[in-house]
Amino acid sequence: MASSPFLSKTTISFSSSISTSLPWRSSHSSPSFSTAFRTKPRRRTLTVQSKIREIFMPALSSTMTEGKIVSWVKSEGDVLSKGESVVVVESDKADMDVETFYDGILAAIVVGEGETAPVGAAIGLLAETEEEVAEAKAKAKSASSDSPASSSPAAEAVTPTPPPATSTPAPAIAQPSPPATYTPKKTVATPFAKKLAKQHKVDIASVVGSGPFGRITPADVEAAAGIAQPKKTVAAEPTPVSAAPPKSSAAPSASSAPLLPGSTVVPFTTMQAAVSKNMLESLSVPTFRVGYPISTDALDALYEKVKPKGVTMTALLAKAAALALAQHPVVNASCKDGKSFTYNSSINIAVAVAVNGGLITPVLQDADKLDLYLLSQKWKELVEKARAKQLQPHEYSSGTFTLSNLGMFGVDRFDAILPPGQGAIMAVGASKPTVVADADGFFSVKSKMLVNVTADHRIVYGADLAAFLKTFAKIVENPESLTL
Repeated sequence: MASSPFLSKTTISFSSSISTSLPWRSSHSSPSFSTAFRTKPRRRTLTVQSKIREIFMPALSSTMTEGKIVSWVKSEGDVLSKGESVVVVESDKADMDVETFYDGILAAIVVGEGETAPVGAAIGLLAETEEEVAEAKAKAKSASSDSPASSSPAAEAVTPTPPPATSTPAPAIAQPSPPATYTPKKTVATPFAKKLAKQHKVDIASVVGSGPFGRITPADVEAAAGIAQPKKTVAAEPTPVSAAPPKSSAAPSASSAPLLPGSTVVPFTTMQAAVSKNMLESLSVPTFRVGYPISTDALDALYEKVKPKGVTMTALLAKAAALALAQHPVVNASCKDGKSFTYNSSINIAVAVAVNGGLITPVLQDADKLDLYLLSQKWKELVEKARAKQLQPHEYSSGTFTLSNLGMFGVDRFDAILPPGQGAIMAVGASKPTVVADADGFFSVKSKMLVNVTADHRIVYGADLAAFLKTFAKIVENPESLTL
């Protein structure tokens, strides 16, 4: 796979000073010269470097903040070669094999299978030689003992047993002197933590890290910025539960569901958590919706001709949308900072696909430049990879316009939620026979589908969207250009 772990090298230097007797010193006649050498003997320093590298949780997508360990391909003690798969990580969209940048021995697994870790956190330790394996395991144990210590307020509230636990790893804590000497030279923080620090204007050098070996995590930055405080209030709420009358208004929202007989609480999967985050983020974007009825008799006839060649209706609609976007580039634009917008150089159609336990949008890149048959072939490959959770990040995060089709389920109309970072999303309903009247007053039955487009009103206006839909309808009603 293309993605690989971020591996950071921790170098520990052992120096021994050896005083060497110089044979030519005694033959020198000057007493002051020899005295100077006695007071300042020449010393030679031997340095032995021990390389223990951390295997970090990689950022497999731009929206990924944490990852879940699906399985470790290698076990502790296995010898690894550069480029070899070590662990399978579940990101917010796919499962990906993570490779190693270095040769070495997998000395310790810090995060086990089924557990999650934030991006940039150490999930394993890689030793260079067998002699360093024991040292790496000691570091892993000390790191695991330090992590609960960082959350001591919560730990102390649960049980008073952590204090004696900290007394046992005392000798192990005495050894990690190298990290103590390393921190003043350079501040170690996860990439996402640095991004948060810049976003919230927090001096990263003033933040005390609670991660392994003093690494600064996103939670540390949020705490320094005062964002993490609401979490503490939620944790503190159970204590006033005894005061039932004032809490009765807020408590039922959180506790009513578990009180129902036979009900269960199911935590979000990584993908569901990512979808939830994106949907909440989309609420901050001012959107509007425009519907447009389109006749599909000609498109249905074309579909019957090309269907035996492997062409799907999704490919036809994606191609039509791409050709329309080429004539209306503002609908293909995006606004991410609220201060400016970007005319995207490529027309990448993201198509919503329902997968087991979530939703993902594989991207047909440069859809306006590919012929219909190649586009259909690429779409088939993307769907197979999406359902096998093997999509690469660029195959689901590079969309500039999204297409959501529920017509195959008989849905005649619906509204779609605008994905963050895009200018518009099209919701396509089913094509159904409809009675229509022509200009002369004669009635006929034609197949029509209703298309609703949700757009970012900061960059797309009503006239822009109406013109785009008119062009899209013209292409669908006269689909000869789709096969060119």
